[in-house]
Amino acid sequence: MTHSTASSPAAFEARLRARESGYHIHHPFNQRMAAGLCSPEQIRAWVANRFYYQANIPLKDAAILANCPDRDTRREWVVRILDHDGTDTRPGGIEAWLRLGQATGLEREALLDHRHVLPGVRFAVDAYVNFARRAPWQEAVCSSLTEMFAPEIHKERLAGWPTHYPWIEAAGLDYFRSRIPLAQRDVDHGLRVTLGYFRTPEQQQRALDILQFKLDVLWSMLDAIQLANP
Repeated sequence: MTHSTASSPAAFEARLRARESGYHIHHPFNQRMAAGLCSPEQIRAWVANRFYYQANIPLKDAAILANCPDRDTRREWVVRILDHDGTDTRPGGIEAWLRLGQATGLEREALLDHRHVLPGVRFAVDAYVNFARRAPWQEAVCSSLTEMFAPEIHKERLAGWPTHYPWIEAAGLDYFRSRIPLAQRDVDHGLRVTLGYFRTPEQQQRALDILQFKLDVLWSMLDAIQLANP
């Protein structure tokens, strides 16, 4: 429902955060993982398919940079690419996810060539990247705000996986540990852009719809994984 008047920045942020109920932490497949009910094959399927998303995050962020004429925003946003791609001295999130895959028994080459990626996962991730390429950069920034909900899911895995899945080498969980502080930094910037740009009732509803689209991308990825790995 579109509000007849624009929400204040604080109220608008609260409306964005209220979409947490659609975050994939609540998906049945994630709940099974969190409860320790997934088999090694199911864990490996999730890791391999989720890697396709991880590998595409820098492409999404590069698309935002390509569409953004504001130098200050570009200087703040470009660090996200390095966070995932890494540098010669600091391995990034993609390398950390590859190590997670290897810790679960997947071959590095199988992750890199995406041989295990399901069509539904590929479709959802590609839709997200294409949205970032075609949308105004502020809308693409808004779509990243699912990061608001990410620290909780990372903490959940760090707390439960060592007990539920002791066969996974502990070093493989470093990705989840590293993302907690970075997610908060990214959220602070994304919210600044979103709260400053989406000011009218129609714009704010558009922002909520964009956030829902991204939530649907993440949810549909787990739908595909669950269907293929009952």
